[in-house]
Amino acid sequence: MIRILLPLLLSLCTVLNAQEKSSYKIIAYYTGSGEAIKQWPVDKLTHIIFSFLKIQNDTLTFQNKKQEKSLVELVALKKQYPQLKIMLSIGGWSGCAFCSDMFASAERRQLFAKTSAQLFRQYGIDGIDLDWEYPAIEGFPGHKFVPDDKNNFTEMVKLLRKEMGDDLLLTFAAGGFVKYLEESIDWDAVIPYVDFVNLMTYDLVGGYATTTGHHTPLHDYRPGQESTSKCVNWLLKNKVPASKLIIGAAMYARVWENVKAVNNGLYQTGKFKRGVGFNEFKNYFNDTSGYRYYWDKKARAPYQYNKTLQLFATFDDERSIKEKTKFVRHKKLGGIMFWELLQDKKENGLVDKMYEGLKK
Repeated sequence: MIRILLPLLLSLCTVLNAQEKSSYKIIAYYTGSGEAIKQWPVDKLTHIIFSFLKIQNDTLTFQNKKQEKSLVELVALKKQYPQLKIMLSIGGWSGCAFCSDMFASAERRQLFAKTSAQLFRQYGIDGIDLDWEYPAIEGFPGHKFVPDDKNNFTEMVKLLRKEMGDDLLLTFAAGGFVKYLEESIDWDAVIPYVDFVNLMTYDLVGGYATTTGHHTPLHDYRPGQESTSKCVNWLLKNKVPASKLIIGAAMYARVWENVKAVNNGLYQTGKFKRGVGFNEFKNYFNDTSGYRYYWDKKARAPYQYNKTLQLFATFDDERSIKEKTKFVRHKKLGGIMFWELLQDKKENGLVDKMYEGLKK
């Protein structure tokens, strides 16, 4: 009897462990080709959000034939990786100039929702991620925003859910800062219709900032400072289910120049210089570059400062990802997402750290 039961118990444990490991989402935004993605650890991802398709005549469509081919290749990955969901995204920082006007029209919303659902089913796509930056508040310079955006976004979400049914995923990328949380979204109205929310808890100190700081910190400790925990705690306080919250991580550093050697460059005046992908860190922050590594215990965030060149860099790395995955587990959140996969290392990168940190 023991010989019979033991294999059954071991098998049951294996199944339970697999279920536990898959309970957290690891979501990659991705702009590359369907063939190139095989160089990264796709087996550790639960979702790929292919970014960005375009809107033409209020209809979701491909930028070109190359993008369509890549989408077909991404969907084909699901045969090899059954856990994987392939989604599409529209918008982005500079890609939602049309959003305010299109979402304001009932007819245009209806056309978009109906044709999008048809496209998903035609190609075997698992859903859509709306990346409007931002409803009702200023986002990309020159993009229209009006107070009615908030309600129009809700109506768009409702229509999409109606046309897509319950078998397709509906999500949106949300600003990770308080002004967005308070003014852009009717959370009570929207949350019942979406599967989860991708919190952009990065770029919290953006390229227009004239003072350095952590762009993707876990915690805040200064007046007016934004952080991952501040964003999440605001949403939890406002009754958004923890399981629908996906925190964001950055696969890139933001570098400021003309930063004085005070406090190792942190919270000093400066000018944004450039971004650096995580896969470039080894070369950019090498031993001879003049940078020195620091860890902010309060923010749970790393940074680097180059005293000679007066350069300051803020980013995520292995250490901060470990802290963020602990936070996800402690708060019982839905998982972690990031922008974007092309900037990660192909081996022993941050995706691997996310996977390790979220394993039971």
